[in-house]
Amino acid sequence: MDKRLKSKPSTDAQMERRDQFYASIRKGELSIAEAVVAMRKMSQLTQPEFAKHRGISVQALRQIESGTGNPTVETLNKIASIFTLQVGFCIAPSGAASGRSKVRAASSQDSATLRKP
Repeated sequence: MDKRLKSKPSTDAQMERRDQFYASIRKGELSIAEAVVAMRKMSQLTQPEFAKHRGISVQALRQIESGTGNPTVETLNKIASIFTLQVGFCIAPSGAASGRSKVRAASSQDSATLRKP
């Protein structure tokens, strides 16, 4: 039996999870891989289902989720658009020279890695 059918979260729980997701993006707490996994899980889709729905290959999705892929901006926008997010660029805070790409929302004066248009 499909695990997703066993216990579907309530509408309130889904809204809370989505709010937490957007808050984590605003704070820059998620890597791109973590954000993509979170988006897929909130959609309650398997990797093959999500990849097909977003118009990308399953292999590309798996590589992005594992942090080993090198997705194009176009691919990331295909994934993020379902959550009304888009890819952009931002200036990293001073002292943040890690190689791990973070997802961060922006204010109207700022551009961002992923932001609500």
